[in-house]
Amino acid sequence: MPTQKSNPARATVSALTARPSADVLVIGAGINGIATFRDLALNGVDVALVERDDYVAGASAASSHMVHGGIRYLENGEFRLVQESVHERNALLRLAPHYVRPLRTTIPIFSTFSSILSAPLKFIGVKGGAKKERGALIIKVGLSIYDTFSRDGGRVPRHQFRGAEASRRELPQLRDDVKWTATYYDASMHDPERLALDVLGDGIAAGPHARATNYVEAVGMRDDGTVRLRDVVTGEEFDFAAKLVVNASGPWTDQTNDALGQPSRYMGGTKGSHIVLDHPELLEACNGREIFFEFTDGRIVLIYPLKGRVLVGTTDLAHDMREPIRCTEEEVDYFFDLVKHVFPRIHVDRSQIVFRFSGVRPLPRQDADSTGQISRDYRIEKGARGDVPVLSLVGGKWTTFRALGEHLANEVMGLIGRSRTVSTDGRLIGGAVGYPTTDAEREAWLREHGAVVGRERAATLLDRYGTSAEALIERIASGQDAPLESAPAYSRLELQHLVQTEQVVRLVDVVLRRTSMAFTGAVTSAVLDELADVVGEVLGWSDEQRRAERAAAADYLADHHGVDVDHPQGAR
Repeated sequence: MPTQKSNPARATVSALTARPSADVLVIGAGINGIATFRDLALNGVDVALVERDDYVAGASAASSHMVHGGIRYLENGEFRLVQESVHERNALLRLAPHYVRPLRTTIPIFSTFSSILSAPLKFIGVKGGAKKERGALIIKVGLSIYDTFSRDGGRVPRHQFRGAEASRRELPQLRDDVKWTATYYDASMHDPERLALDVLGDGIAAGPHARATNYVEAVGMRDDGTVRLRDVVTGEEFDFAAKLVVNASGPWTDQTNDALGQPSRYMGGTKGSHIVLDHPELLEACNGREIFFEFTDGRIVLIYPLKGRVLVGTTDLAHDMREPIRCTEEEVDYFFDLVKHVFPRIHVDRSQIVFRFSGVRPLPRQDADSTGQISRDYRIEKGARGDVPVLSLVGGKWTTFRALGEHLANEVMGLIGRSRTVSTDGRLIGGAVGYPTTDAEREAWLREHGAVVGRERAATLLDRYGTSAEALIERIASGQDAPLESAPAYSRLELQHLVQTEQVVRLVDVVLRRTSMAFTGAVTSAVLDELADVVGEVLGWSDEQRRAERAAAADYLADHHGVDVDHPQGAR
C-alpha cells in the first residue's frame, strides 16, 4: 500500500492523538458501527469511531442493495426479526428517500403444491429431506403472513398473484412452464455506501465530542483497558483510553477480540458474492422489477435491475476468514445457471460482467442444517479487559442498522451511566432533510438549483446526494467547473468536494464508495489517470504518489472485483 506524506484528511487522526481518550471507542465502521456511533453522538456521548480500512469497505460493501423485511425469515420462525425489519424498511423509505425507494419484487413459481410438507417441518425445526422448490400454496401463505407485518398502515400494497398467461404478458422471457408469479414490495438501496456516509455525517455533525477516522486499526489492549491504535497510512501507533469499547468489526469480530486480548469464537459468517452485468436484454426482461426466486439448491437468489445494469446474486458459502474473500469462477457459473433457470432464452457470458464483488455476512456461529438457516438476527456479547467493558456485536444486517444502533447505544449508555435524550426513530438521515418527495416539490427544487447548474445537472446531483447536493451546487456557482474528460457524468469540482468533505484517503475510496464508477463498469485506465490527478491535487500527492495510488487502485480492482481497467467490460 502506498505511503502518503501529506493528506489533509488525516486531520481526523490528529483529532484522536490530540485528545487520546473518549467515553466510548467503537471499532469497526461498517454500517452497524456507524449507526451506533451516530446514535451515541446524537445523545451527547463522547465517542470515537475507528476503521482499519475505508468506511463500509468490508461486509457492508457487499450487500444486495436491498432494504427488505426478510420474507424467508418467516420459515425459520424469526418473527421478531421480520417485524423489526419491515418497520425499519418502511421507516427508511421516509427517513432516507434519496437512497431508499420502493422495489417491486416478483417471484416466478413453477409448481403449485411443492414443499407443502417440508416447509412446515422446517418451521418447527425438523431437518433433512430432499430440497424441494416452494410451490404456489406455500408462497401464498408466506406472503399473506408477510402482508400482516409489512403493510405500514396500508401504504405498502398487498402482494398479488398472477396466473401463467398474465405472468408471461408482464415477463415474456420467463420459462414457458411458469405457473404463477407473486409480486410484492420491498425496497431498494441504490447507493448503500453513500447512505452510510450520510449516517456517519450525522454523527460527526453532532459536535466535537464525536470523532471518526478511517484507516486506523486496533492492534492491542492493555490490562488497564487502554487500546493501542495504528494509523494504517503512516504506521504510527498511539494509545487511546476509553471507559467502554464496542467491537463492531462484523465478520472480523473474533480477530479483533484476539487483538484486544479477549479471544472469542462468536462468528460463523458465510460468503455471499454478486456479479454486475451490462446486459440490455436481461435488463429489459426484468421489466423494472427485481426477480426473486428459489434456485435448484434451495438458495434464494435474485436478478435485480440497478443503475442501468443487472445485479445477480447471491451465494451463501461457509468461509474461513483467513482466506481471501473473492467471487470465484465457480460462483460466476452458478449465477449464469440461475439466470438460465428463469430466463432460458437469454444468453449470459463473462464478456458482459463489468464488476463482481464478495463479502462475508457477520453471522453467529451455529450448527444449522444449511447456511441459509443461520439466523440473521443479532445479539450483544459482553466481556471486559480490566475494568473496561468490551461489547461485541454478533450479527446484524443493513435493513435494521438504525434499530441495531439504538439497541447497542442503549446498552452502552446504561453501562456508562448516561440516559437517552434523542431518538433516531423518525429522524431524517443526511441529505433527506428537505428532500423533495412530491412531484411539485421536486419541480420547485430543480427550478431553483437548475438556474445555477442546469436542470439536468441539478437532477443528477439531487439523485446522487439528496439535498446535500446544495453545498456542492453553491461551490460550483462560485468556481470554475468542467466535466471530467474520461468520465463526463462527474465534474472536477464535484470530485474535489467529495475528497475534501468525505475523508477520502485512497484513490479506491473514490471509485468504489464515493461514486458508482466501478459498480457500473465506468472505470478505465484513462479514468484512473484523471482521478489520480484530481484527487492528488487536493491531497497534495507528489507525482510519485499519484502513480503509486493509480497502480494500487488498478491492482485492487483487478484482484477484488475482476476489473481490468484497460478492458473494463469483460473482466478477467
